[in-house]
Amino acid sequence: MTAEKREIKVQVRNLTKRFDELLVLDDISFHVYEGEFLCIVGPTGCGKTTFLNVLSKLIPASSGDIYIDGAPADPRQHNLSFVFQEPSSMPWRTVEDNIRFGLEIKKVARDQVEARTNEMLDLVGLKQFRKYYPRQLSASMDQRVVIARAFAINPDLMLMDEPYCQLDVKLRYYLEDEIIRLWRELKRTVIFVTHNIEEAVYVAERILVLTPKPTTIKAEIKVDLPRPRNFADPEFVRIREEVTEMIKWW
Repeated sequence: MTAEKREIKVQVRNLTKRFDELLVLDDISFHVYEGEFLCIVGPTGCGKTTFLNVLSKLIPASSGDIYIDGAPADPRQHNLSFVFQEPSSMPWRTVEDNIRFGLEIKKVARDQVEARTNEMLDLVGLKQFRKYYPRQLSASMDQRVVIARAFAINPDLMLMDEPYCQLDVKLRYYLEDEIIRLWRELKRTVIFVTHNIEEAVYVAERILVLTPKPTTIKAEIKVDLPRPRNFADPEFVRIREEVTEMIKWW
């Protein structure tokens, strides 16, 4: 199903964020479709992380509105998951305890917690490592734990802030394929921030290109390519170069 035939899941209207006299986000409006994989790219320091922090309600907006399924976004009513740049698995909890953490916080029934934890362990291929601690895992396995924990609560909106930026190229390629597989199986709505343009073209259905501060949306690029995507595909190369030029010259 094309994005245009889906319902709108998230509506952002006139989103503005100031830190005292510094205007970071300047009257931003956009929408995200149900089950869409949306990427956000922009120059270093443009406020991409601030953008996600405001969307997730970790910090308040100065003005503007965010709606999920037509209702004001509220972490007490909506399931909002966040995957951060830095490793965020809890070192004192095992793999399975990390995955079930959000479900426990939301006071999900115990049998459902166990069923959902087992499902996610299967989906990310970590069932045999369920009793391991993060220190016993490779970097890619640890990040799979974090992603499984985020997906476990069936989020209304998954926010990912450059989750693979600290990994080497081989691991990043592997986890990009993993996140696409999970997204397609679980049919969640994802907003994925990255500074890596090739990564954005590889994973996204649509890319929003941000300007430098005060940040606005410079362009919206549709990525209508078959999966798995081929980095050498002429259309892939064309889209990558188009986005690069938008960010390269200001």
